[in-house]
Amino acid sequence: MKHVKHWQDPVNAALGAALILSPWAARYSGDAMATTNAVVVGLALIATALGAMLAPQAWEEWTEAVLGLWMVLSPWVLAYSAHRMAMLVAVVGGIAVMFFALWTLATDKDFSLPKSMMP
Repeated sequence: MKHVKHWQDPVNAALGAALILSPWAARYSGDAMATTNAVVVGLALIATALGAMLAPQAWEEWTEAVLGLWMVLSPWVLAYSAHRMAMLVAVVGGIAVMFFALWTLATDKDFSLPKSMMP
């Protein structure tokens, strides 16, 4: 079995799985927009995190961060912010996903800019 380079990637994959299950666990599955968003973003997060575990690249961490940002913004963009539980799941989950992805980017020396590109 291959060693996982960043422990944050399995955590983000687990957050993706939790996001997929959240409409039923948090009882907001009656909101089609929030449910569809949770399932689609959760699947994308799992796929990206698995890719990052198998062949770590900086773009995968940036993709995870963008997915987290989308989760934070989605209750207002998709107009389901009135459903408090769906909004809380999206915002808190999104902040966690962004935190772990940005942490990985900030701490992995392989993901930093080459010295020739730095100002």
